[in-house]
Amino acid sequence: MTENDDWEREFDHRWANSAEHKEPSARARMLAARWRENPPDPAPFRADPGPAPRRASWASTAVVLGSVIVVMVLIGLMQFGSSY
Repeated sequence: MTENDDWEREFDHRWANSAEHKEPSARARMLAARWRENPPDPAPFRADPGPAPRRASWASTAVVLGSVIVVMVLIGLMQFGSSY
C-alpha cells in the first residue's frame, strides 16, 4: 500500500459528507442551549453603526502644516549655511 492510499483513506471527504447524521459543533450546541433559555434580541443583518464621532480635523491640519514648515525651515538653513 502506498502513502497516497493512506492519505486518501484517512481524509475521505466523500465518506464523511455522506454521513446520515451530522453533529453540530460545540459552539453551535452551546449557543443553542443558551438561546433556549434566553433568546437573543432581534437585530438586522448589518445594523447601522450610528453616527461617527466627530474628530478635531483642525488638529491634524495643524500637525501637517507645522511639519511642512519645519522641513522648509531646515532646508533653508542647510542651504543658507552651505552658501558661505
